[in-house]
Amino acid sequence: MPEPFDRLAADLARFQAAHVPGYARLCAARGVDPATVTRAAQAPAVPTDAFKLARVFAFPERDATATFRTSGTTLGARGVHLLRDVRTYDAAALAFGRAMLARDVAGRAPVLVLGPSDAEAPDSSLSHMCALFVRALAPAAPGPAYFVGGGVLDVDALRARVDRLQGAGPAIVLATSFALVHLLDALAGETLALPAGSRVMQTGGFKGRSREVSAEHLRADVARALGVEPRAVVAEYGMTELSSQLWEATLVDGGARHGVYVEPPWARVVPVDPETLAPVPDGAIGIARVEDLANVDSAFAVLAQDRVRRVGGGIELLGRAPGAPPRGCSIALDEMLSGDGPPR
Repeated sequence: MPEPFDRLAADLARFQAAHVPGYARLCAARGVDPATVTRAAQAPAVPTDAFKLARVFAFPERDATATFRTSGTTLGARGVHLLRDVRTYDAAALAFGRAMLARDVAGRAPVLVLGPSDAEAPDSSLSHMCALFVRALAPAAPGPAYFVGGGVLDVDALRARVDRLQGAGPAIVLATSFALVHLLDALAGETLALPAGSRVMQTGGFKGRSREVSAEHLRADVARALGVEPRAVVAEYGMTELSSQLWEATLVDGGARHGVYVEPPWARVVPVDPETLAPVPDGAIGIARVEDLANVDSAFAVLAQDRVRRVGGGIELLGRAPGAPPRGCSIALDEMLSGDGPPR
């Protein structure tokens, strides 16, 4: 990037403290003067639960062009991330997604989405990202791209689409973990082989309403059923509250391993102590402080409840912190919400 990460982060901290009242209160409660911030680490991070209870955006709500909502109902509300301009979000998602999933694909490739379209799920950041990939990566006349409608996976339509791809170049499948589980259930051992060189994006957790599957078993079963290499089943990690995503690097780095995610140059994940929020040493487990420079109009530093560990080559995701929000998150939330109300 033309500017150092910390310089951009300091600019964002000052801008957000000036225009997001809750963030100004959080800085004051921590004794942080935004004018003196020179490094990202000096700026407080906003807990993800704040997006459920406060206005975490730096502009009049009427100016929003996109509204993304979390799928959960924790605290009786869904998290809300407003964007007044999606161009930064789109540029970041497409640049890193293309680099990690389609760097070696010449030209355009068919994109098959095992999920709803952005028209059906307009408040889903994942559906927005998948639609972006369809528009940017797929041919101008790609044929059907979406195979979930009304919450139902249309396996027959997917099978017909895959049959028409035979002899073509590689295809790109974008899917949640449990869409893939339902596909495997429907195939019942049948192979639905994609063209050579195809790859699969898998995102989301592995614990569903009815059962839990392991990442390793799901990856192996998907690779077998779709006729792709296991290293071509690439996991993606994103959150509604962020504008950037992390990806496994197994498709682009022969030394990368599954379960380790890398950040784009404009984002950092810092494992921090759940009580003090201080960074922990490499190899130690903390909760994720995500510094995302693409979060221009909301919170560039977000405190998640995911347990993470910095290892060689990236970040390991170890699942959600159990039970109540970590103490550091709770305190930060209290400090930020003083005098604020829920988003409207």
